[in-house]
Amino acid sequence: MQHNAQGNRVGEEHAAPQGAGPPGTLLLEVTAVLAGVPVPVRLGAQTWGTLNPARDNAVLVCHYYTGTMRAAGVTPDGTPGWWDDVIGPGRAVDTDAYFVVCLNTLSNVQALDPAVVTTGPATRHPDGRPWGERFPAWDLGDLHAVQLQFMRHLGVPRWHAVIGPSFGGMQALQWAARTPQLAPRVAAIAASPAAGPSLRDAFAPLLRDVAASGGLEGALRLISLFGFGADGLAHTFTDADFGAYLRSRLGVASLPHVLDIGRAVLTHDLSQVCPPEHLHARWRDTGLTLLTANVAVDQFFPAAEMRAFAHATHAAGVAHTHVEFASPNGHLGCIMDTSAFAEALRALLESDRPHAVSPEVAAGEAHD
Repeated sequence: MQHNAQGNRVGEEHAAPQGAGPPGTLLLEVTAVLAGVPVPVRLGAQTWGTLNPARDNAVLVCHYYTGTMRAAGVTPDGTPGWWDDVIGPGRAVDTDAYFVVCLNTLSNVQALDPAVVTTGPATRHPDGRPWGERFPAWDLGDLHAVQLQFMRHLGVPRWHAVIGPSFGGMQALQWAARTPQLAPRVAAIAASPAAGPSLRDAFAPLLRDVAASGGLEGALRLISLFGFGADGLAHTFTDADFGAYLRSRLGVASLPHVLDIGRAVLTHDLSQVCPPEHLHARWRDTGLTLLTANVAVDQFFPAAEMRAFAHATHAAGVAHTHVEFASPNGHLGCIMDTSAFAEALRALLESDRPHAVSPEVAAGEAHD
């Protein structure tokens, strides 16, 4: 158990594992300032691997929109963690070498799962009633500040890397923009430098409308349509029961949390954190090494958004490797087709110092 001067703590529910084996479980309890309002926050986390004596091998994995801290290993229902192909002994994120941590976000969608600890509109206010509409309208900067508190409570001076897919990639990019000296290696898989027209002008308004008329089931249908795309839905569910898939998610998901994260992702815009020319200079000065990988056909994050960003960073001398790949699963290729970027991710984590790379892209290829 670690405490700071304010009595905030990271509670260790199970001992951190040595190498392979069952993951450690942590509970973060802090007072966080969300949209200017102090809020008592509780977030659950899982860990894999061992923190070394120098405390310089910690990797923060940020989860996607409807994901949880269960990034690797075997989940309670017997299925693999959502990035189990990537995280583990000998894998791209090698738990024999790194101490890997995945922390639930604020307003985690799976809030009704009793093992998923989060704080959001559906959880209890100190007065005993749900927060509801009283829950502050937090943004990606607030979430970064909570994760920064988590890093400090772990006693880690800086992350070895911050990585994640989709909404997790947004979070990783926020680390790059806000505190690059604390995240020298950043990987954003299937994300963009800002919430673009697809998210801002199509998905977000549709989500609000569909939730109002179709409730949680309607919201999850819409998220699935954007996540898989029409081709992905046909690829996955032509011979499978889409209704059963939805029902499995309905039991643990919270509609207020679906809507709250849907609102929060719209606050993602690196140019609002720091103007591009200053951001690029900070990245050169701090030696940040950046990996981005995008799906060629993605309804949430068009690959062209990150491709243009990669051209700009390369022109500015930033160490940025960009990969594009095709996936039959649409946007969800970021968690279902990890072989397309696993070796680039391994190379990022093993890199000792930045190196200039070309952002020119072709399907399935990394350009160095």
